[in-house]
Amino acid sequence: MPELPEVETIRRTLAVHIKDLKINDVKLIWPTAVCGWQDKAFAELVIGRRIIELDRRGKYLLIRLDEELTLIAHMRMTGRLNYYADHREPEKHTHVVLQLERGEVHFSDVRKFGRIQAIPTPLCVRESSLSKLGPEPLEAEFTPEVLKDRLIKKKVTFKAALLDQHVLAGLGNIYADESLFLAGISPQRRADTLSEEESVKLHAAIKTVLQAGVDAQGTSFRDYRDANGEKGWFEQDLQVYGRGGEPCKVCGQTLERLRLAGRTTVYCPQCQK
Repeated sequence: MPELPEVETIRRTLAVHIKDLKINDVKLIWPTAVCGWQDKAFAELVIGRRIIELDRRGKYLLIRLDEELTLIAHMRMTGRLNYYADHREPEKHTHVVLQLERGEVHFSDVRKFGRIQAIPTPLCVRESSLSKLGPEPLEAEFTPEVLKDRLIKKKVTFKAALLDQHVLAGLGNIYADESLFLAGISPQRRADTLSEEESVKLHAAIKTVLQAGVDAQGTSFRDYRDANGEKGWFEQDLQVYGRGGEPCKVCGQTLERLRLAGRTTVYCPQCQK
């Protein structure tokens, strides 16, 4: 699933191509992939609008159109947004094509979980999934105190708490595992046991890991690609995620794998006691 670094990379690589362009037409191959607003269909809302900005909130990509309309794109497990300078025939799993005055954007999704929702910009936060998101971990407002306040109320494991988008926006399985390893915190511990010192370490670890992921343009194992179809290279820097049974790069202890919050979790029993 694209997490914060992947969605941020998609935002950056897509903005280069489509900012200031008008949407001339919309081709809906699988109409369920989009949502209109009230009684207006998706295509009716977006055709003729100009793309003025691309933003991000957690794992959501926000395509701002003129006349105060926003497209909220959530890639879910396998969604992709790719730009093509020339006309391209839709591939097998392409569900939506935005035909621009120069080039096309294709939304594809093997698992069919992803969606693009059109919503008036003034209502974007209040009346969509964005309304329940926690703080942005790469913003200045995200401090160790904010992190501790969010976690100390959670009577679940650290892994479950970090995956909860209401606690903190943008982290998923990859960056939660990596952040906990860097902070030296066991994913099995309860989040409400976080100390002041640990909140400082975990705060720094989250920001460091996410920024490194952004700098590496994300992690590509299977489906993730940026808007140009390119892979990210953060996989080569992973300390624990996906490495269960292998030796820890720090201490040499065998990394253990377990199931937490419904997700596979990898950690070092020595470095994360």
